[in-house]
Amino acid sequence: MTSTFRTLTVPLDGKEFTGGLPAFLVRDDVLCWTRREAGLAGFGEIARFTSTGPDRFLEADIWWRHLVLEAEVTDSVELPGTGPVAFGSFAFSKTSIHESRLIVPEIVVGVRDNQAWLTQLTFDGGPLTEETALAALDRWLDRGSAGAPAVESTTAAADSAGDDSVRAVPGTGGGAVVRPLPLAAGATLHTGSLSEEAWMDAVAAGVAEIRTGALEKLVLARDVVATIPSGVHAADVLRELAARYRECWTYGVDGLVGATPEMLIQVEGRTAQARVLAGTLDRRDAHGEDGPPMDYATRVLAGSEKQRHEHEIAIQSLTTQLAPFSEAMNAHDEPFILELPNVWHLASDVKAELTEVEGHVPTCLALINALHPTAAVCGTPTLVAGELIRKLEHLDRGPYAGPVGWLDAAGNGEWGIALRGAVIESPETVRLYAGCGIVDGSQPEAELAETWAKFRPMLESLGISS
Repeated sequence: MTSTFRTLTVPLDGKEFTGGLPAFLVRDDVLCWTRREAGLAGFGEIARFTSTGPDRFLEADIWWRHLVLEAEVTDSVELPGTGPVAFGSFAFSKTSIHESRLIVPEIVVGVRDNQAWLTQLTFDGGPLTEETALAALDRWLDRGSAGAPAVESTTAAADSAGDDSVRAVPGTGGGAVVRPLPLAAGATLHTGSLSEEAWMDAVAAGVAEIRTGALEKLVLARDVVATIPSGVHAADVLRELAARYRECWTYGVDGLVGATPEMLIQVEGRTAQARVLAGTLDRRDAHGEDGPPMDYATRVLAGSEKQRHEHEIAIQSLTTQLAPFSEAMNAHDEPFILELPNVWHLASDVKAELTEVEGHVPTCLALINALHPTAAVCGTPTLVAGELIRKLEHLDRGPYAGPVGWLDAAGNGEWGIALRGAVIESPETVRLYAGCGIVDGSQPEAELAETWAKFRPMLESLGISS
């Protein structure tokens, strides 16, 4: 045995796996990052780093750089995501008791630009060959159904659910779900930290604070808890999300699952990119309106002073924090409408060429340390918004709205914001999260309705609502 970290990356015949990366989402413990059938899937675990507190990003960065510094890397593919790779999920708040983590898997499958590859990672001193890598992958895939019995498509389950199956029970916040959602037979849905009425009161209190001039924007989150007696299977959820929300980044790390439309930071070489979202419109609001739905979205969303103000705050938050690490930066002059199956968003893409800081190009995690939390998920000013979130939400967000993604030894990586997601808390229980940007003019009832639009991807993918 040896303590040397070794990795081998070899090409993989992608023709054997139709459907791209989602074809590998067959285990509930899979580590996942995928968009448009590309991405990474990880199996097993050979190393893990955990941390809490304000220095969690920098501590993880130091751990990873030390781990890969003397790694023995054999890589015949040489693309972002080959060689040593870790998947990660970080708590939203520096005060959270939830452990942030980096996980180094035993096997990684990657798909990018019609190329597929396989990486085996080990601290073992045994042989490391293409044959051992393929054998390890087969071993993990053969166990794909272990502990997770086959079930029908969650899409079909959602389609078969009717109004007669609705059951709402009180949540820990003391309130029941108010909206009559069609739930699959046997499923229950209840509020989490706050009842719906209490959460709307929190929104009203946030608006009142904004009107005093203490802050410009506040993001308030809420949670609901679903109980599914037939079981919660992460692999099924991830496949459904990947199929339904191809323009989003579907993620799965240690029971955290979701499909985020927002990229916090993507680094490839010296180029960094981000996708900023702020401003939301439920697509169901367009029902009955004259003209094409996109015309309605442009008129109501892009034409809204409130929505554009919220979006501009989010853009300024990211570009201001990214500027010290950049020698050039550009962003869209005008936000565009991002069309998703459940909502429309005002969106802007930002691109930056990174500069050396103290003699080296900043790593993904160093950038995250500077960027998180942005106004898109916290508010502005950050410290004021953060204190008000803790006061009003009565909720430890855990990994919700925190960075989630992957990084490699070369400094490449993709880190989204863990939105449109949930945490699987037990074999039958899952906690869903959604948040809204609050500015002057926000209406509590409208913000509550927006959270339901944002819960929809997870509810549908769990097969309990359509």
